[in-house]
Amino acid sequence: MTDFGEQITAIEKEIRETPYHKGTEHHIGKLRARLARLKDRQLEGEVKSKGGGGGGGYGVKKQGDATVVLIGPPSAGKSTLINKLTNAESKVAAYAFTTVSVIPGMLKYNDAYIQILDVPGLIEGARQGKGRGREVLSVARGADLLLIMTDVDRVEIFETLIKELEDAGIRINTAPPEIRIEKKLQGGINIQSNLPQTLSKQTIKEIAMEYGMRNADIVLKEKFTLERLLDAFSPSREYLPAIYVVNKIDEGKNPRAENYFHISAETGEGIENLLKEIWGQLKLVKVYLVRPDEDPSFNNPTIAKEGTSLAQIAESIGPDFAQGKIAARIWGSSAQFPGQEVPLTTKVSEGLQLRFV
Repeated sequence: MTDFGEQITAIEKEIRETPYHKGTEHHIGKLRARLARLKDRQLEGEVKSKGGGGGGGYGVKKQGDATVVLIGPPSAGKSTLINKLTNAESKVAAYAFTTVSVIPGMLKYNDAYIQILDVPGLIEGARQGKGRGREVLSVARGADLLLIMTDVDRVEIFETLIKELEDAGIRINTAPPEIRIEKKLQGGINIQSNLPQTLSKQTIKEIAMEYGMRNADIVLKEKFTLERLLDAFSPSREYLPAIYVVNKIDEGKNPRAENYFHISAETGEGIENLLKEIWGQLKLVKVYLVRPDEDPSFNNPTIAKEGTSLAQIAESIGPDFAQGKIAARIWGSSAQFPGQEVPLTTKVSEGLQLRFV
């Protein structure tokens, strides 16, 4: 069989018909790994087919300091929100699927330029292509942050949206698996872990071999479930932060559930709190460049992500500028004293002032 769908269906059938117990654990694990690989290959083919700037308006170039994608069902108010936040002109109407391509907008906040993308509504069956779902999910995979949005009358749809994203290999508000894999030329597969694992070493080896590994040292740094282990071996997983947004609070009377941001894109209620959360979830910091002939000031801000090194800041200014730079002087709360000289491996922090030397 050459069709991915047929192969996937056949393996799913075998998994259903195989009773699960200790004796079959490694066989089912191998089947689940084979199934995951087939779905990965299917997904990779879909992503490539939508790349290259084509795809009927879905090849949007990432711009600015970060990219946020609005995900939600039709008529949830995503277009109204992007129009409120940015300079976009996303068509708004009271019927489903008003947005039929990606509409980009640019939000300026805290001196950062944050690209926001409005995509068509996501519906059940999107992973199978319903409602341009595959294109929407492809755009979502490239986000730095997802705004998963619905309205007060459809809060229960969050469950459907999450499932569609999960099926597309997107893991929401989840850290990547803590695993270290070092491939070798020989010696077979060696499994190490300081934590008790519910999966047998034989099962883990079968899964690793299904992913093409024959010789490797595998160190498990967390307690793995089967699903989590498959994620660890899969190259197609995306781990994205997300904010859950309930819109149209000016229209509905539903109680406000915890863990959701409640807004009215129409009136602006709750928007400022949402912006603060977007900033925090993107983990952006503002640092200030100090020219050689100037005193430290807050005149030249630049935006970076937490964890960025000073060397990366220099490189972002330009390769010619970065050449020959070996250290920097810093001011601010992270400096032990004003003008402290630090190596370029130093990480940025909010409000840092720095001069390259």
